[in-house]
Amino acid sequence: MTRYREWYPNLSVITRVCESSSDPSGSAVVREVWSTESSFTDHDGRWLGVRRGWGSIKARLHSDAVRVQHRGAAPEPFGTVPRSRFQGGSVDVSVMASQYGKSQHRFIPYGRSSQRGEGWMDKIGGGNAYRFGAEDAERGGENWFKITIPHGKKYAKKWLLTSLQNLCPIAFIPLYYSTEGHKVHFYLEDAAAASALCKLTRRVTDSEGNRVAVLMNSCSSPPFLQSELKPQDLERLKHCMSKRFDGSQKSLDLNSIRTDPDLVSHNIEMILNQENCMQAVIKIIQENIPELSCLNLSNNKLCKLTDIAELVTKAPNLQSLNLSHNELKSEQELDKVKGFRLVELWLDRNPLCDAFKDQTTYISAVRERFPRLLRLDGHVLPPPICFDVETGTNIPACKGSHFVSNEIQGLIQRFLQHYYCVYDSGDRQLLLEAYHDDACFSLSLPSINHLSRCRLKNYHEHSRNIKNIKDSSAWFHLLKRSRLTVVAFLSELPKTQHDMNSVNVDVNTYSRTLLVFTVSGVFKEADDKLRDRVKAFSRVFITVPAQNSGLCIVNDELFVRNATSKEIRCAFAAPAPSNSPVMPTLTASQQEMLSAFSQMSEMNLEWSQKCLQDNAWDFHRAAQIFAELKAQGKIPEAAFIK
Repeated sequence: MTRYREWYPNLSVITRVCESSSDPSGSAVVREVWSTESSFTDHDGRWLGVRRGWGSIKARLHSDAVRVQHRGAAPEPFGTVPRSRFQGGSVDVSVMASQYGKSQHRFIPYGRSSQRGEGWMDKIGGGNAYRFGAEDAERGGENWFKITIPHGKKYAKKWLLTSLQNLCPIAFIPLYYSTEGHKVHFYLEDAAAASALCKLTRRVTDSEGNRVAVLMNSCSSPPFLQSELKPQDLERLKHCMSKRFDGSQKSLDLNSIRTDPDLVSHNIEMILNQENCMQAVIKIIQENIPELSCLNLSNNKLCKLTDIAELVTKAPNLQSLNLSHNELKSEQELDKVKGFRLVELWLDRNPLCDAFKDQTTYISAVRERFPRLLRLDGHVLPPPICFDVETGTNIPACKGSHFVSNEIQGLIQRFLQHYYCVYDSGDRQLLLEAYHDDACFSLSLPSINHLSRCRLKNYHEHSRNIKNIKDSSAWFHLLKRSRLTVVAFLSELPKTQHDMNSVNVDVNTYSRTLLVFTVSGVFKEADDKLRDRVKAFSRVFITVPAQNSGLCIVNDELFVRNATSKEIRCAFAAPAPSNSPVMPTLTASQQEMLSAFSQMSEMNLEWSQKCLQDNAWDFHRAAQIFAELKAQGKIPEAAFIK
């Protein structure tokens, strides 16, 4: 038995050659492989595969069949089997016969899964493993591939590239062609072209009969993409762009600029998908043609629009943008350039166009970003409905309260003065007379992110903000029903002081039997002395005529929020009005006179009391004045609403 040991980076291979007991005419080879890493290469730089732990390779010398045995597993019989797998590891191992006329056979341990389908080895060219899969091709432009030609320096650049292109089934664009020692390097961004070129190794023969090897390695980003353009290259780019600019149309055509002969002849790689190249273009536009209105960036393999977004401020007059025939995959990329006030846009032949279920959805999504758009992919769109404000407009100041009539104004003002006089007093039980027996009440707050820092903590647990409450049963429990429940809940809220000078009233609905109005203003809690603790409120009252006075509340919706800085600044600046309550304490004789006068005049108690008070509680004089005013039609209808 003969024993050999071979060393590779992160790989130890022990080969034993011995006579086969089953077949004296041949010899058996046992190769044991140990790898401490998940991947390894041989001394030629070829990628071999992945394998963890121990394994062995058994085969007859000069045989085309190889079987793999995992240590501890039963050996499989030798035979002419096209491939075999590790038990549990599913690893293919094949004898790679030379396609260049050599009779030497070598055994290469592979650790990648064999679930590739038959003929997967056809993807490997001359010992260069297929180092990228379908996922690399799908990324299109995110991965790069470095092509190396050993001893390529002795060949003319034109002859070498032409020879490769003539045999390659896919057209490729070599980028940054350079030499290093005796080697030649260039880069490809197209995964399919790199795969096809990799298979051409040793298929090109020079004039001396030597075969040209082609090696390939994937890389994340070539070094030449990391640096800014040189001053002389920047000048050549500027000259190239000047020839592509149409001054009459203020249009710049950068279609397929990476293949422009002026740039290629000077070995300038203008890849607009790279930041340094796009920054150079933007700089030239900013300094020379800021009035640009049309820009064509088609056929540049753009997969992102991050760098183009700078043109929003550098070329504010841009109205037409052509991004067709690129590699934009997500409609979210358009959000980066929605600052453009575009009227024409081209996006066809981009992967993102296939993500929409129909044309209507596609147009809607694009127009959401560019509401002024008139043409999309060359097709005329319906005129947009825009509400853009071209010039600065100041929102007019609030006009204050809105009452439908003077009669309703007086009725509401007296009601509010009486209501908040009681509400801000120490005993809110007196509000029982203001609510209907079946009245409802709800309290709401705005959404609160940090409750610990919120000044509305006293109200938060009672908030019935349906937007924030997911439990429908809580909606029911937070709604206060019946007069007693409503007033009992109001009595539990913190004591307050309302600034009646800040109150605004808007009447929403009114009829002889219904009056709905919204009250808004500011208040502070009675025991809070800090001025900046002022709160704002908005309250909707739905009322009906009361039996013995002005209005009776059937629904009360209160919304409380933190006051704005302006509201805080103006709050409680003026002294509170000194109006007395509508229903001051009456003596027994006055109450009897009020009841009799209300029955005689058919006016409600509030207006009857007002008439008696204005006539110093003289019943006969009040009756005479009432008769005169009624005959003249000067008594409002609200006085007869009970």
